[in-house]
Amino acid sequence: MASISVFNLLLLAILTTTIPSSLSQTADAPSPASASDSCNGIFLSYAYTGGKKLTPDLKTDRARQPYRFESTLTVLNNGLEDLKSWRVFVGFQHDEYLVSASNAVLIDGTSLPGSVENGTVFAGFPMTDLKTAIETAGDLTQMQVQVKLVGTQFGVASPNVPMPSNISLANDGFSCSKPTMQGTNEMQVCCTLNPNFKSNITVGDEFLPRQSGDLTIMYDVIRTYEANYMAQVTISNHNSLGRLDNWKLSWDWMQNEFIYSMKGAYPAVVDSSDCVFGPQGVYYKELDFANVLNCERRPTIIDLPPTKYNDTILGLVPYCCRNGTILPPLMDASKSISSFQMEVYKMPPNLNRSELFPPQNWKINGTLNPDYKCGAPVRVSPSEFPDKSGLPLNSTAMASWQVVCNITQHKDALPRCCVSFSAYYNESVVPCKTCACGCSRNTDRTCSTTAPAMLLPPETLLVPFENRTVKAKAWAEIKHLPNPDPIPCGDNCGVSINWHVYSDYSRGWTARITLFNWDETNFVDWFAAVQMDKAVPGFEKMYSFNGSALELDGVNNTLFMQGLEGLNYLVAEADGANPEKDPRVPGKQQSVISFTKKLVPGINVAAGDGFPTKVFFNGEECSLPSILPSNSHRKSSPTIASLVLLLLVFLLV
Repeated sequence: MASISVFNLLLLAILTTTIPSSLSQTADAPSPASASDSCNGIFLSYAYTGGKKLTPDLKTDRARQPYRFESTLTVLNNGLEDLKSWRVFVGFQHDEYLVSASNAVLIDGTSLPGSVENGTVFAGFPMTDLKTAIETAGDLTQMQVQVKLVGTQFGVASPNVPMPSNISLANDGFSCSKPTMQGTNEMQVCCTLNPNFKSNITVGDEFLPRQSGDLTIMYDVIRTYEANYMAQVTISNHNSLGRLDNWKLSWDWMQNEFIYSMKGAYPAVVDSSDCVFGPQGVYYKELDFANVLNCERRPTIIDLPPTKYNDTILGLVPYCCRNGTILPPLMDASKSISSFQMEVYKMPPNLNRSELFPPQNWKINGTLNPDYKCGAPVRVSPSEFPDKSGLPLNSTAMASWQVVCNITQHKDALPRCCVSFSAYYNESVVPCKTCACGCSRNTDRTCSTTAPAMLLPPETLLVPFENRTVKAKAWAEIKHLPNPDPIPCGDNCGVSINWHVYSDYSRGWTARITLFNWDETNFVDWFAAVQMDKAVPGFEKMYSFNGSALELDGVNNTLFMQGLEGLNYLVAEADGANPEKDPRVPGKQQSVISFTKKLVPGINVAAGDGFPTKVFFNGEECSLPSILPSNSHRKSSPTIASLVLLLLVFLLV
């Protein structure tokens, strides 16, 4: 028995030492689960990691005392599907000024450093997509991204922590839980896909679908080599009232790329010095940088004139070379697109054919045009182009990204055009607002920036503001109108538009619109649009312009107008007949518009239905007067002053 017991003990000892540890049951307590493990979706966290007080020391204004902050934003995909083009909103609330952000860019195209005081949305770069644990066997380098943030915040001193008000996933179709705090310095959120969200993406799709917007920019790589590639950039306008004149396009290179050559457009600055004295010059030792077009980190691109379209070196790109003019598709679909090509050189470690990264932080603007805010580039299915062979087939881009831009109105933005109102039943014109397009700081000494604009006699609309003072004061005395001292400042607008109610009868009514160009820029292929709450269904005819009723967002409330063929040129302001004594003369275009009341029962023209609620010129929304012409002394026919203004305009055109 003793020998058997010894044998059993020896056998037990052998077995316990030879069984692999992976098969044995350990009695060790499991490690505590992290907060992210309980999130079966997209886990977000924002952790404040440090900061310090900055100079200057504002002892009398602690709310504006600057402090450095350092934080880490973490995005982790714990879901069942890839997260494509991740986007995260961070609700900054302490007037933060962001200096740097690793592995991400701001989705609104703002370059860093920049203000993020009202919160901002981050987009991934260069890692835009986050894979799942299932397809990567839990590889965090493919599932997760961490964004290191460094910036300045104001007024939050230690031991208080400058945390955001909220963090959330900005991708479509996700719902996020209420943020929870881990201590005082970390905020966590779990976001899951809303089961009621209907996506147009099917599982297994390699690319996100193309999005719609007021304006889209395609960045297509059409040829690629080890150290460089050829890209085609296509700008397309989709907004019926949007346009660009003398467009300027800019972006940020993120990987030290530079532009070697271009066709169809050109850099605003031709300069290769940044390459010569930078890492590009060290790597490309044999390259002649005298032939390089631009090495700026943020280049600005401008269009070429039409004379370069057939140039074998600079032109021969479809939709190029139009002096930067992009029209609404309603005016001319073929002129609603602009395109150019460029040869881009890359830098290590991206020296192979497949390492392709689009530039970030896109911005586009024009002269006297609406402002656009552009999102981050999104990888989409490769674009197709007609094959150069002429055969009925298409060639495909190597890679394509889409940038979506939408018209936006900044809270502090000033209009660049204004409107005056007049009517046959009132002898005075309601002019553009005081400082409608802004006033300089030193004008307070000579005029009032806050006083309401003075009512004017109609003929003063034809002379520059600086020549109106005598007539305006005399008119105020004759008509017993307010005559302030100092007088109100001018509107300072490059373009002004007069809307005049010309007649009003039982069956119909007429209006007259006059465009004045006080700027030094000629407007080719101009257009204007007016929105009216009630009158547009009764539109009949525009006599000197091409005009049509336009339905926007399902509402028939817009009149669209442009010059007749050969008359679509609104010239710049010019000298008078005798420049030494005559005032300068604006460029002018004018047309009468007729309306019927049959289709608009109950319309009250004089009470306001005959005046526009919004006016646009070349896509830019204009400033409107805050009052309408009074109809207390209403007359049944056009006034003498109105007829004089009409005659003067035609004589001076």
